[in-house]
Amino acid sequence: MTTLITADFVIAHDGRGHTELRDGAVLVDGDRISWVGRADAAPDADLDERIALGRSILMPGLIDLDALADVDHLALDAWSDGAAARRLDWSAEYFARRHEVLTAEERSTMRRFALTQLALHGITTFMPIASEVHSAWAETHDDLLDVARIAGELGLRTFLGPSYRSGVHVTDEDGDATIAWDDEAGRHAFDEAVRFLDTVEELGDPLVTGVLAPCRIETVRAELLEATARVSAERGALVRAHALQGLDERELLGAEDGTTPLGLLERVGLLNERLVLAHGVYLDVHPEVHGEDRGDLAKLAAAGVSIIHCPLTNQRYAFLLEKLSQYLEAGVNVALGTDSFPPDLIRGIDAGVHLAKAQHADLGRGLLAEYLDAATSGGARALHRPDLGRIAVGATADLSAFALDDVRTGAVDDPLRTLMLAGSARDARFSMVAGRAVLRDGTIPGVDLDRLRADGQRIFDRLKAAYHERDHLAATGEPLFPPVFPPFAESR
Repeated sequence: MTTLITADFVIAHDGRGHTELRDGAVLVDGDRISWVGRADAAPDADLDERIALGRSILMPGLIDLDALADVDHLALDAWSDGAAARRLDWSAEYFARRHEVLTAEERSTMRRFALTQLALHGITTFMPIASEVHSAWAETHDDLLDVARIAGELGLRTFLGPSYRSGVHVTDEDGDATIAWDDEAGRHAFDEAVRFLDTVEELGDPLVTGVLAPCRIETVRAELLEATARVSAERGALVRAHALQGLDERELLGAEDGTTPLGLLERVGLLNERLVLAHGVYLDVHPEVHGEDRGDLAKLAAAGVSIIHCPLTNQRYAFLLEKLSQYLEAGVNVALGTDSFPPDLIRGIDAGVHLAKAQHADLGRGLLAEYLDAATSGGARALHRPDLGRIAVGATADLSAFALDDVRTGAVDDPLRTLMLAGSARDARFSMVAGRAVLRDGTIPGVDLDRLRADGQRIFDRLKAAYHERDHLAATGEPLFPPVFPPFAESR
């Protein structure tokens, strides 16, 4: 299959970095890019298809390494802190009788809703996450096999493995936060994760890669993290771990293991080039830790660790990376993630750019080029896939395009600045994975979006209702999710 794709603006790669090509064209032969240049100089070859994107910006396929695989919990848990937030964790009493909130069929529907959202927002490669708060314990082998199946139907590239843990954050009857442990369940979940690596090998699907995905490291026993490191080394498997994402994590590990999160990762053997850290915020440079560089960034860079930065979600939960420029100057590879709904990396980049301006007190330090690189080439480096994240001859044909032709977009100057300031990932017009078109004219052929929207609302309502069962103050009748304004009441 040979396809010529043209667009008014193309973010091409010249071997050193991204460049802007106007009135550009990309020739795709099979699953690879065979030519890049001006549209009026495109090879006069026999084509199976021409795709004219017009006033759009065509860029490397967006890579989301912390991609939500459920309907969004942030809509509920990003509005309260302290005692109110602890009501959203499991109660100690619920821990003893925990169960799946959704049936297997409903969980599959939830994943289809989430993965379709990724495709609609121009994501071509993703590494999924799901909230375990609604599960009996952890993700299973079969759960992730279902993710792989749905991703395959949509045509998305995925790096995945079931998340596992040894403990869970709970709130006791006094309202205090602690961790409740179930080591047997933790070991079983880890065995499921290793079995999934075997299954992925048997599948032999080039769009599916197995990874190891321990949950928040303060909820995973050190011996399971050590086992993770051994299996990763034996199989060359990537490890995506949630770490350095909260001061509570730092306090818990200090009390439990007498070390810092970074110290624990180093001690168990995970601090190497296969580790991809979701968040990586609370390092020594952070003002709430030491506020100065004591060597954490240099240690990450020397080990080859990649960070998944989630700028939009970080701002919504009020924990901010300090600063992207410091990480990059230290030599740390940075990728991006969305970590919540919507899976909008365009809005995420915009949030990061304007945070950087504020942090540097300098409008010239927005780092837009660096953020776009993180969403493409940075993700590819984290995945050890140099064929991804770039539009260049020989690269794999993973592409995303965003429309700039809506009158509400306004005048177009620099296309990337225009997209960030006036657009969002809802402007996704086209995407391609390994030479196969996934998104066309902003839609996914064969997907009933009206039904999907109804399914998503139904699942969300089920998940929201389940919080009340886990609430340690449920008996008081105090509302968990008060509205912004009080409900309207008829005057008397």
